[in-house]
Amino acid sequence: MGERTVEVVRAGALTTVQDRGRPGHAHLGVPRSGALDAPAAALANRLVGNPVGAAVLETTLSGCAVRPRCAVWAAVTGAPCRVTVDGRPVGPGTAVRVPAGAVLDLGRAVPGVRSYLALSGGVAVEPVLGSRSTDLLSGLGPAPLVDGAVFPLGAPGPPRGWVDVAPQPGPPGVLVLGVRFGPRADWFTSGALRTLTTGAYRVSAASNRVGLRTEGPALDRAVCAELPSEGVVLGAVQVPADGRPVVFLADHPTTGGYPVVAVVRAADLAAAAQAAPGTPVRFVVASARGGRPGRR
Repeated sequence: MGERTVEVVRAGALTTVQDRGRPGHAHLGVPRSGALDAPAAALANRLVGNPVGAAVLETTLSGCAVRPRCAVWAAVTGAPCRVTVDGRPVGPGTAVRVPAGAVLDLGRAVPGVRSYLALSGGVAVEPVLGSRSTDLLSGLGPAPLVDGAVFPLGAPGPPRGWVDVAPQPGPPGVLVLGVRFGPRADWFTSGALRTLTTGAYRVSAASNRVGLRTEGPALDRAVCAELPSEGVVLGAVQVPADGRPVVFLADHPTTGGYPVVAVVRAADLAAAAQAAPGTPVRFVVASARGGRPGRR
């Protein structure tokens, strides 16, 4: 059995190590971080026999390529992409045996944004505050991958159950986000609240792991005073000076000085992770029981 390490052959546009993140440290100014599409990351881990919270690689748009120095099981989930082992196509959404020294290549995400690569044993970089996640805002955790980097793998778990292909949701054609108004909805006009839930918004190319930025109609303020910085949560819909809503994602700041008009249901944030620039966005008022239209 070879050395349980993996060499990065092609890092891609942005490939980071992610697990379930480091919740519970907001009082220290530390974001939650973690995989943006948590269900996809958990599925990849299950396919290779890892605990669902094991660290995986999260790619962005252009994929990545790695060369394990030992034989491993690998699975790719999330945004659909072409997957090859030494140039031979293999299926996504299933466990694939990768020989020692072979190159596992994840191509461009088409459609969608983020793909997830789980390797048997999990990425075993040193944890920080209980998590191996890369946090782009605070700089905690491992740096984004670069060509030629080498990272360790943990010990493989027990034999996994065999699955030919695991079904998973596709990237959204229209991103539908269920919201509840507040805590600063009263800082906006009644017309602005209607605009939020009826306006034609699109995902901006300026979106990242910190927040999903939108393009579309601005929200008019009823209160134009300065707001002292206050705590913000995952899924908060903050409205900066230009009036265009920003949905906070996993690497969001723990405090902010712009008003939060609403908060997105946690269950809808995985779809936000896969919404490519230009995707139409609809904000809909979530019912008290959380029911709302589906992800697609």
